[in-house]
Amino acid sequence: MSLRLRGLLLLPLLRRRSCSPLLLRRRRLLRGWPPPLVSEIPSRAFGSSGLPARACASSGFSGMAAVSPPTPQQQQQRCVVEVREGVELTEKEERIFRRLLDVVRHFGLGTQLRVAGGWVRDKVLGKDSTDIDIALDNMTGQNFCEKVNEYSELLGEEQKGIGVIQCNPDQSKHLETARMLIFDIWIDFVNLRSEKYAENSRIPTVEIGTAKEDAFRRDLTINSLFFNINTNTVEDLTGRGIEDLKKGLIVTPLPAKATFLDDPLRVLRAIRFAARFNFTLTEDLKDAASDEKVKSELGSKISKERIGHEVDLMMSDKHPVNAMCYIRDLGLFYVVFAFPEKPDPPVPDKCDRLCVSHIEVAWNLAHSIGCSVFSGGSDSKSQDEHRRLCFYSALFTPVRNTIYLDKKSKKIPVTNYIIRDSLKLKASDADTVVNVHAASEKFAELINLLESNENLTTVKEKLDDEYLEIPTDSVKRVLAGLILREIKDFWRVALFICTLTYPEVSSGGDSLGQPDELHQRKEKYTRAEQLDGVWKMKPLLDGKAIMGIMQVKGGPLIGKWQQRLLKWQLAYPRGTTEECIEWMKQSQSKRQKV
Repeated sequence: MSLRLRGLLLLPLLRRRSCSPLLLRRRRLLRGWPPPLVSEIPSRAFGSSGLPARACASSGFSGMAAVSPPTPQQQQQRCVVEVREGVELTEKEERIFRRLLDVVRHFGLGTQLRVAGGWVRDKVLGKDSTDIDIALDNMTGQNFCEKVNEYSELLGEEQKGIGVIQCNPDQSKHLETARMLIFDIWIDFVNLRSEKYAENSRIPTVEIGTAKEDAFRRDLTINSLFFNINTNTVEDLTGRGIEDLKKGLIVTPLPAKATFLDDPLRVLRAIRFAARFNFTLTEDLKDAASDEKVKSELGSKISKERIGHEVDLMMSDKHPVNAMCYIRDLGLFYVVFAFPEKPDPPVPDKCDRLCVSHIEVAWNLAHSIGCSVFSGGSDSKSQDEHRRLCFYSALFTPVRNTIYLDKKSKKIPVTNYIIRDSLKLKASDADTVVNVHAASEKFAELINLLESNENLTTVKEKLDDEYLEIPTDSVKRVLAGLILREIKDFWRVALFICTLTYPEVSSGGDSLGQPDELHQRKEKYTRAEQLDGVWKMKPLLDGKAIMGIMQVKGGPLIGKWQQRLLKWQLAYPRGTTEECIEWMKQSQSKRQKV
């Protein structure tokens, strides 16, 4: 029996034709790169996001265009989202669901099987999903999984292991979940539940509930839909899920403030889904999200790991700028990105707006340049990683030179603190962003050199020493090679951050979002990008060979000569090993005389 349901409930043709070209472009771009320009995305909750003139001038961002909220007329012209009235199952999903129904019938369990949450939402939006969560109405997930294995044994099939995820309130797991592999797909099983929260605690009292109670206790109406496997129907038990999807609204099933106080993490989830789908946060939800008590409890009740996880999902998604603008405009920036005590220099006023303005411009500049910014990765996964860390680097560019003293009085970059301590992300993420910031400042010297020979003599003097004189026409290549080898795969990201930050804005006061300004910065990036490959060369001589030529046993001297050898190879890219050895022998003779 096929579980395929009816086709699309298409929008009325006239309403579809009323969509502006801009919104149609946004819909087309929703699923891939390049992203739309920030100026092309009508803001939902964005307040006045323009930077104060003094802040802009000090950061090289004068003339930053504000991102304003849409007018009522613009809201009325918004396109209604296409929503299917049912779900279309893949062959694998049909096979899985048929097996689950066979288990229910064979053992006479009388269980209603419902797929819950994000899978249903994505399916009615016409998107694929492998995140299948099954809600059970009369038994625990573990008990049902045991029945599945028992049925598989009757068929002579191999039994699968059952993983039980214990309830863990700090990880937003309030009820035990069982997981098992069915036809090569991981399926989660949990029973329907209702939740009640006590004062000063986000740990609820959990009870077995009805499907309707379970729907209303969820974070958002668009995530409260069920697909009833027994009846082959989508169930909208809040009465709002489908309608809110069609209208592109982010709404809580119950009053927003009470929902957020029950679990403040839901504020960030609301922002994440609003940014992902370009949906609108309702006024009631925005008021609740910016409520001082809700913000206080988000900072005190929710672990930093959970906050960091939500933020990282936003930054990894297709519209990180939208998410950061929501965080800024709802007054959540300093709750999410907590700063250390006594930063030096002190964090400037409106730092939240300054940071988000940098990621806005980065988004537009990346759109102008194209995918090459993130092409340092060898595959799509590593390219996604470059993209994610690039936007973290852009976001925290305004505080790249701010430090604080740790418990050992060691100077630590504030960016390192935010990523490692405030968000509890990987130490390697913090190290990469700090290194990108450091390399971007070095790239500034290179970019100036590429555009003008004004400082060529000064740079040459820095590179020369008593054993090696760099030819004037090789100075740019040597400087570029040294910088690129230091940052390695992330050199394009560092170059991008440099072109984002250091070139002066034209005196006419044009916005950095304007095409002329973007083109100017793109040209700066492109000129420097042509140096790709200079850092990948292998040394002609290893440390052992250098020790033999220089007649030393090792020590710091070898490291200095390895660096000198690198500069020689960069200066003489066609040089042979024999020529390199001859140069080193001459240098050794000169060294002995000295």
